[in-house]
Amino acid sequence: MSAKKKGSFLNVVSEEEIVSGVVTDVYFERTKDILKKKGISKRVRAEIMTKGFPEDWEWAVFAGLDEAMGLLEALRARGADLKIRTIPEGSFFRPWDTVLEIEGPYEDFCLYETVLLGFLCQATGIATMAARCRLAAAEKILLSFGARRMHPAISPMIDRSAFLGGFDGISVISSAQRLGVPPMGTMPHALILVMGDTVEATLAFKEYFGDKAKVISLIDTFNDEKFEAMRVAEALGKELAGIRLDTPGSRRGDFERIIREVRWELNLRGHTNVGVYVSGGLGEYDIYKLEPLVDGFGLGTALSSARTVDFAMDIVEVDGKPLAKRGKNSGAKDLFACPECHATKTTAMGKKPFGFCVCGGLWKKLTEEAVPGEYDTSVEAARRRVIRALAALRA
Repeated sequence: MSAKKKGSFLNVVSEEEIVSGVVTDVYFERTKDILKKKGISKRVRAEIMTKGFPEDWEWAVFAGLDEAMGLLEALRARGADLKIRTIPEGSFFRPWDTVLEIEGPYEDFCLYETVLLGFLCQATGIATMAARCRLAAAEKILLSFGARRMHPAISPMIDRSAFLGGFDGISVISSAQRLGVPPMGTMPHALILVMGDTVEATLAFKEYFGDKAKVISLIDTFNDEKFEAMRVAEALGKELAGIRLDTPGSRRGDFERIIREVRWELNLRGHTNVGVYVSGGLGEYDIYKLEPLVDGFGLGTALSSARTVDFAMDIVEVDGKPLAKRGKNSGAKDLFACPECHATKTTAMGKKPFGFCVCGGLWKKLTEEAVPGEYDTSVEAARRRVIRALAALRA
């Protein structure tokens, strides 16, 4: 039984272990060994795609390319002769669309299928769920609270994928620093419990952090949400930006009814400026239901435990000749998308789609050559693609 890396208490692998090729399924290592002993070296083209999406998804958001390109850059630096073609991160795609293609001697990258798929499958699932939530929330605030639901070592990936998918803010300090945005959050039940009163805790938050963050009071710790909301609103007046309901499911009852009641009482007393924010076990369909009533949402588990997109990597060309396993289309491919409705169409590489999209839009080529280390994988560019696509879907 192998031990943890000396000096570390974490059950995670290092970047060096990933690049060295030991984070791989053993049959890839055995395949490389067999080919080496047989003296076989062939140049292949392999593509990454998925045959279907989880649940009722009709589209997905491509994410995780930043880490994939980082690995490919490291391999090229070690002498791997690899050519890459990809669609941009943040692009919408559909089943059977090729999102990434690697061409080179098979021995140069066969050990890395496991980690490449790992980079893409989970990040794409989280980014897609984030985009679906963004679509449901319209212009309302979305905050990522998902880090505490997964291993902390991957919290930057979770939050990057959420931000890429359209979320407005990140609660974890280290993730926010990586993204170059300020961390966003309200207050925990712990502050209120230790101080002994919701109003006192909110006043203390205003005193020390009111010039740095919105004063949003958590109102479900001790008393009925309606009465606690009124107490806080009366105590802080215009300095109260909002209240948050994180009511446990065991006490929630009709959550929509509670929110309506709180909003009514605040408005009746002239506190129309006080926003209402909700969190606690919410998902995308809860957002659709509650969006007309609230000003923002905090999501955790729905993001971090989003279904992965089941990508696969398959060889489609060997030594320049189209060749693929059963159930796969062989040969290199180009992916085109309609900027109007974001439908996609696949062609043989170098070919263009015939005519127009059914919506009347012009096809735009997504597949492009990418040099690792030079290709733009910035989260800002990917996020802009997502926001533009969602705007088109709403139109």
